[in-house]
Amino acid sequence: MTIMFNEQAPRVRLSELCAGYQGRAVLHRISAEIPPLTMTALVGPNGSGKSTLLGVVAGVIDPTSGGLTHTGSRPPAFVPQRGAVGDTLPLTVRQTVEMGRWGERGPWRRLTRQDRATVETAMERLGIAGLAARQLGELSGGQRQRALIAQGLAQESDLLLLDEPTTGLDPEARDRIAALLSELTADGVTVVQATHDLEAARSADVCLLLRDGHLLEHGRPEQVLTTSALAQVWQPA
Repeated sequence: MTIMFNEQAPRVRLSELCAGYQGRAVLHRISAEIPPLTMTALVGPNGSGKSTLLGVVAGVIDPTSGGLTHTGSRPPAFVPQRGAVGDTLPLTVRQTVEMGRWGERGPWRRLTRQDRATVETAMERLGIAGLAARQLGELSGGQRQRALIAQGLAQESDLLLLDEPTTGLDPEARDRIAALLSELTADGVTVVQATHDLEAARSADVCLLLRDGHLLEHGRPEQVLTTSALAQVWQPA
């Protein structure tokens, strides 16, 4: 099902998209549109293909067939799950956020004054400027997630992709991140998050409901996250 939510061209268009790993198919002929300036939630249980789809949109996983079109002028900013970033890496919060500027400068070039201002702004917006000198591994789950989102913001992309950004966080941390993501869409950023948190999904503008790598529904949360659809997705295989 393809739905246009406004008159603007979609920020991302997927056409019969398939993807997988080492010959194992994960996504099966996904066709959908991600409208600009909205919050889109990729919803489904573990193993449904959410992270793979997010990786394809981010450009870190190549599709095996089908089409993927971006209309923006900058590459997307991708924020992986917290567990994908090692606790033992000897990185401070500032260094972690500065990595968001590597796409512009490369990892070995000195940051410019503007780069440093961008990093400071990202940390301030996430409320972690006071943690700049702390080691990433010393932080709480919520603080660490905010540092990773700040790294994404430092890339200054108009498309922010997040993989399970609130999983394992306490309610206060989840609410803080949810409020920030809403602010970003109001400021002109298209946000896409993979989640199995139905509360977060219901606050999105658009939902893609996945099961076993197939797109079952695509539309507004009240149209997609119905009792019957959710029972179909979470029922035993």
